[in-house]
Amino acid sequence: MNSSKAGTSPSSVLAAVPPLPASTRERDGQWLLIAGGVLLGTIGVFVEEAGQHPLVTVWFRCAFGALALLAWCLATGRGRELLLNGRARWVACATGVLMVMNWALFFAAIPRTSIAVATVVFHIQPIWVIVLGALFLREAVSPAQWLATLAALGGLVLTTGLLDGAAAATSGGGDYLAGVLLCLGGSLCYAGVTLLANTQKAISPYAMAMWQCLVGTVALAWAPWVLGWPPLGAAWGWLLGLGVLHTGLAYVVLFAGMARLGLGRIAVLQFVYPLTAVLVDWAVYGRTLSPVQLAGVGLMAAALWTLRRPSR
Repeated sequence: MNSSKAGTSPSSVLAAVPPLPASTRERDGQWLLIAGGVLLGTIGVFVEEAGQHPLVTVWFRCAFGALALLAWCLATGRGRELLLNGRARWVACATGVLMVMNWALFFAAIPRTSIAVATVVFHIQPIWVIVLGALFLREAVSPAQWLATLAALGGLVLTTGLLDGAAAATSGGGDYLAGVLLCLGGSLCYAGVTLLANTQKAISPYAMAMWQCLVGTVALAWAPWVLGWPPLGAAWGWLLGLGVLHTGLAYVVLFAGMARLGLGRIAVLQFVYPLTAVLVDWAVYGRTLSPVQLAGVGLMAAALWTLRRPSR
């Protein structure tokens, strides 16, 4: 943040304010992360109610999200973070392409399965990070991590509902299976985003999010012209919410919360998102998970929490 006059800039004012106590900082971080998770848990409703082609939905999310993040950038003076050079710029663009693919596959999976199933299945992505890291980056994986990986995959199979007939009750078997596969593809893309982002830790989360939205806006600029613009009315409101609420506001809130918490607390609170999605799907559309699916969700949550918590 640039300052023009000593004693009058926002940075000098903040410097004069005593730091928050650790307990207050952690409490604020917890509430921010919970708020961000609850907000993201409603994204499926906006996708379903907008009723647009997945690529059109992604373009609007990127375009409105970029505008929202730009407004926050202008308000906080973080423009310098967006200036990337060399390898950092290419990494940001690559993560943008993968993020666009992730969103498109996830949005296409929701109407084929359900908000709850798509969201929970998508959260298997930490498993792909471990597997891909071991295969391509030669990262060490402990026996406990492999055991947790197998447990999470077992929970994933139960969650899909393919074993107890829940899938057939939700939609056509073939279409449902296609939705599950689309969601798994989206989670693989997001795992790629995570691995690439870790190679350039100098890029701030805000800059990464902004570049991803910009890449999506440019790459999919053709989508509404070819696939059709949304009709005037409610659809535009739902799409605006995807960009402003679920991209601009949600990212800012989550980044602020993570900056105040340790990895262990973050690992636990990240499950607010899928839990909210399950509850929202039930409250809005009356769709519930079967006992077998709920057991799978619990098994996945336990395994992923084991993987995400920091080692002592």
